Amino acid sequence: MKRYLVTFVLVLSCLTPVWSDTISTDKSGFAEISSVIDDAAYDIRYYSSNNFTGNRINGYKAPRAYMTKEALAALAKAAEDLRQQGYRLLIWDAYRPQKAVDNFVAWINDPSNPGDKTFYPTLEKSNLLAGNYIAAKSGHTRGSTVDLTIIKKDGSFVDMGGTFDLFSEISHQLYNKITPEQKKNRKILRDAMHKAGFKGISSEWWHFTLKNEPYKDTYFNFDVD
Repeated sequence: MKRYLVTFVLVLSCLTPVWSDTISTDKSGFAEISSVIDDAAYDIRYYSSNNFTGNRINGYKAPRAYMTKEALAALAKAAEDLRQQGYRLLIWDAYRPQKAVDNFVAWINDPSNPGDKTFYPTLEKSNLLAGNYIAAKSGHTRGSTVDLTIIKKDGSFVDMGGTFDLFSEISHQLYNKITPEQKKNRKILRDAMHKAGFKGISSEWWHFTLKNEPYKDTYFNFDVD
């Protein structure tokens, strides 16, 4: 009997992380970025075909960007900091529905659809999930993560030494084989985001999550519309 009890407890302990996550369609805690930051620019890649799948992604019904209100308040601080340095934000993605993440995984598992190989030039598509380039559960879906860069106030390009969603070492936050100017530009963005309360990840220079995100165990699934 004791052996069965121990086995049951072990099974429960393995299931607990799954049970602790919640899927929600409640968007009352979210706001559109443009409602707070009026000078940000947008290139919502998953609303277009200009992404690694080559198609518009499920759940993106408009080229808009939402975040939790807490994350957006912090992002506004970063935007003001960068504004004083002569820059403004360009947003590629923010809140991402779970159905969009499911779309990514389905694309990876579809051998008949190569998507756009320019986003993963040195990798096999099958390695994107196994190599943690794409996750089956994304921090974006919790609503406090943003993919962004900086542009000059007149809208002109700022060279970061690599583009959004390029699955390559070039995209690593501290990649060393770029020019001093590109390193400086990455640092300007990184410093402003860190100062505002965000943390980055080593593999993507454009990706930042609010440190004190309000929905750590909740994954949202309402459309971007």
